[in-house]
Amino acid sequence: MGTSRPRLEDGHRPLDRPRGVQRHTDPNWSPQLNAAPADQIRLLDVQALDVRLSQLAHKRKSLPEHAEIESLNKDLTQLRDLHVAAQTEESDCAREQTKAEQDVDQVRQRAARDQQRLDSGAVTSPRDLENLQHEIASLAKRQGDLEDVVLEVMERRESAQERFEELTGRVASVEGKINDATARRDAAFEEIDGEVASVTKERQVIAGSVPEDLLKLYDKLRAKEAGVGAARLYQRRCEGCQLELNITELNEVRAAAPDEVVRCENCHRILVRTSESGL
Repeated sequence: MGTSRPRLEDGHRPLDRPRGVQRHTDPNWSPQLNAAPADQIRLLDVQALDVRLSQLAHKRKSLPEHAEIESLNKDLTQLRDLHVAAQTEESDCAREQTKAEQDVDQVRQRAARDQQRLDSGAVTSPRDLENLQHEIASLAKRQGDLEDVVLEVMERRESAQERFEELTGRVASVEGKINDATARRDAAFEEIDGEVASVTKERQVIAGSVPEDLLKLYDKLRAKEAGVGAARLYQRRCEGCQLELNITELNEVRAAAPDEVVRCENCHRILVRTSESGL
């Protein structure tokens, strides 16, 4: 009898092992793993379900509503800042208008008192009369200037109020769009999560019928090999790495017992043989 070939980690037998390598010094060697052909084929069903779960996770993460909501939230943040600024400006103008109106009122009252003194005839000194008349004229000019200030502040306040009302509407509009996008996202979540639950349950049923040691190897390889731990050998090509087996590798696979778990020499995934393997 010939010397048995060394095995790779978790039961993989290298198809092209260099001569002279000893089992006890090869860190990738492990005892041979065997499983019924039907169990190996069921592993492909588990793999298909795992691929579907990965697709669903990616779909959930990359829903267009995520980017839409993020963009809308940025717009909303900017609009709210502008909204607060407009509200602050309107409040400032309101205070400024009140102060200007109070100033006008004070000047008007003072002018009214001076005019009352002038009309009463209580002031008889020509010089005092001249000073009083001059003050009344100055107060009239001052009142006119302050009334112009009031009008200017009122215009700015009206503009700030219009801006505030406009931004109030825009904020409400964007909030409505966010609510709509959030509702669509949540509906998509519900649909995806429902399918995830269904696929997960189906996986549990099928995986429960796969031998534990085979499933353990599969899960370990799937974690290492981008989510794919088992691949079909189809027409002499590994569907995991999409590479065709050379003649030496094919002969090794042909010589393997039906229940022997073989692995791809190129990607190290479990290589599942079917009637379409081209052997």
